[in-house]
Amino acid sequence: MPNLGPMEIILIVLVVLIFFGAKKIPELAQGLGKGLREFRKATREAEEDHSGGEKKIEDKGTKKDV
Repeated sequence: MPNLGPMEIILIVLVVLIFFGAKKIPELAQGLGKGLREFRKATREAEEDHSGGEKKIEDKGTKKDV
């Protein structure tokens, strides 16, 4: 990941302000937040499904051994 200094961050913020304007930035940030929230939720659900599947396989394996 690139190492950004304070001048680079200020330049990026200014370019974003010029392109989108001050009124559009909160809408963009809100959309980005919703997208990240949905991504985390989907990731968490996928991990739960994956770990739940392993437990079912382990449970079936122990039943066969008994």
